[in-house]
Amino acid sequence: MAARPTWKGYLKVSLVTIPVKVFPATESAAALSFNQLHAECQTRIQQKRWCPTCDREVPNSELVKGYEFEKGRWVVVTDEDVQKVRVNSTRVIDLAQFTDESEIDPIYVDKAYYLAPDGEMAAASFAVMREGMVGKAGIGKVALYGREYLVAVRPKKKGLVMYTLHHDAEIRAIDQIEELSSVPGKVKPEEMKLAKQVIATFESELNLKDYKDEYKDGLRQIIDAKIAGQEFVAAEVEEPPKVVDLMEALRRSLNSVSVEKKRPAKVAIAKPVKAKAANGARRRKAG
Repeated sequence: MAARPTWKGYLKVSLVTIPVKVFPATESAAALSFNQLHAECQTRIQQKRWCPTCDREVPNSELVKGYEFEKGRWVVVTDEDVQKVRVNSTRVIDLAQFTDESEIDPIYVDKAYYLAPDGEMAAASFAVMREGMVGKAGIGKVALYGREYLVAVRPKKKGLVMYTLHHDAEIRAIDQIEELSSVPGKVKPEEMKLAKQVIATFESELNLKDYKDEYKDGLRQIIDAKIAGQEFVAAEVEEPPKVVDLMEALRRSLNSVSVEKKRPAKVAIAKPVKAKAANGARRRKAG
């Protein structure tokens, strides 16, 4: 199924304005979801909106948005009030500056979206700006889904990727983690040398397709077994050993990798044909 845009507007760089479409770059549909059931009868629990003052259930038609400006005091904000907010980023991804793409700390990245030109007339301008942005990231703002986001836009293959970013005020300083105060600033040179050697043995070209969601697959197996009326027996999980001697642990890590690399490649052996199937084949040939 072809991807559908979730937003249409304009990408603006100085006086250049390009009509664009925005597509989600990630999917969450692959995750397994659960519902709450009553254990006694396995009926799905209903979540009701209840007003304790009126002592009754409230339908959606009677719900409004409220902002608590003081304890217990609210101001009602209507959809018409929200529509009155008209910032420049409502229909425009306005890139205010450019920086080297490596300058963006991944901790600021929230979600990713693909940008594509909206119409054939916009394709040529889109391609020129994409090529001009190679190695760079444009920083700007856009209003999406009821709020304004800080964004970074950078090239990717034939298109552009837009990352919504957290504002700096949303990022907790790492200095707030008290447990890090006991971490030494300097390490022993011989330990660092061994650590780098261990890390180097695991270096390889990155392909994220090699990594699967084993947790989700495990849940799926349990669910399938229950549907089939079978009991799923989980494998034993060994607790990782506590590191008492770091140097010894590093040396053993290097040795284990060396032994693994020296092992000959496993040869695939054809599985024997089951007796029942083999006998059936012989009978068919004889007939």
